[in-house]
Amino acid sequence: MNRFPYTFGIEEEYFLAHASDGSLIARIPDHFLSRARARLGDSVTLELLQSQIEIASPILSDMREAYDCVVDLRRGLCELLDEEGLRLVAASTHPLGAWREQFVTEKPRYDRLLGDFRIVGQRNLVCGMHVHVAVPPGIDRVRLMNRLMPWLPVFLALSASSPFWDQRVTGLMSYRQAIYDEWPRSGIPDFFDDERDYQSFVDRLQKAGAIRDASYLWWAIRPALRFPTLELRIADACTRVEDTVALAALFRCLVAMLVRDPDYGNHRTTHTRRLIDENRWRAKRDGVAATMLDEQTGDVVPMKAVIDQLFDLVGEDADELGCKESLRQLYRILDQGTSANAQLRIYNECRAGGASSDEALRHVVKWICETTAVAERSDRVERKLP
Repeated sequence: MNRFPYTFGIEEEYFLAHASDGSLIARIPDHFLSRARARLGDSVTLELLQSQIEIASPILSDMREAYDCVVDLRRGLCELLDEEGLRLVAASTHPLGAWREQFVTEKPRYDRLLGDFRIVGQRNLVCGMHVHVAVPPGIDRVRLMNRLMPWLPVFLALSASSPFWDQRVTGLMSYRQAIYDEWPRSGIPDFFDDERDYQSFVDRLQKAGAIRDASYLWWAIRPALRFPTLELRIADACTRVEDTVALAALFRCLVAMLVRDPDYGNHRTTHTRRLIDENRWRAKRDGVAATMLDEQTGDVVPMKAVIDQLFDLVGEDADELGCKESLRQLYRILDQGTSANAQLRIYNECRAGGASSDEALRHVVKWICETTAVAERSDRVERKLP
């Protein structure tokens, strides 16, 4: 019996848009952050650009609790934004967004980032979803991270929500990942030996003046600086709360499974790192329609088979941690598509009906806003069930 609780936390980043036409705001209203914190606490923070805002959950131990927490935080923000004539947009790019029109949040960290990264920082008009999962004492988080990395492209495929950039169809399901590829110290990390080796790399960059601390390593997964957790960072921002919670459940169960079975995932070759990146490209381009390269068998595997394998691997841990119901949403994502699929479907239907590209994009934003805010607490959902 697994006695460690594998507590977790969820962070979501959102865009703020005008209710009148769905366009992205350039500046956050004065005192909005203080009003949001008065209602929702310190879980609300600003991002690099003023058109974005972030929520961070408290420490969670139950998936229903997680669902209700995200619903409450989204709803609280939506109600406050409604008073300002604004809407909340949960997607990794804003279909109507224009990075050249954005204003930077005044904060020393952001000033340093723009001084260092220039136009790369200015173009960072993207939102993501991060999940922290606590790791038991005595478990080396970097060794655990190494064993988990081959699964990272799956999280991207299941969360893809950024098919538009600069008011254009990109042909990618997650253009956010293309934006992140411009940044140094991003993407799939290298295989460090252990936490000591990882810290040695951090120390080297700090000594050279390249970074201030390990939080300037923006990899797709990393050991958190301030918490005893592994932090998943590859996922796009999910428009549907159910998708957010399903991905958090999957990451939680994978961490638990790898701790339970310390031999799983230790084998790797000189090809492993590059195959993970190849799979990340496939997920970035095709979302849930992607096929994954299996290093062990040499096969090209459809996403459903990958999810089936994951369910087999984490079944015991899902039972123990109460994650089974949340994980079922993964099959719904495979069947219905991600937010990116829905956005493209709406856009294409509008264009086929005679709408201009701009009109079609506004319909997409309308759907994102409505879906971002539509979720209800689990107790209310249960009462609706037959």
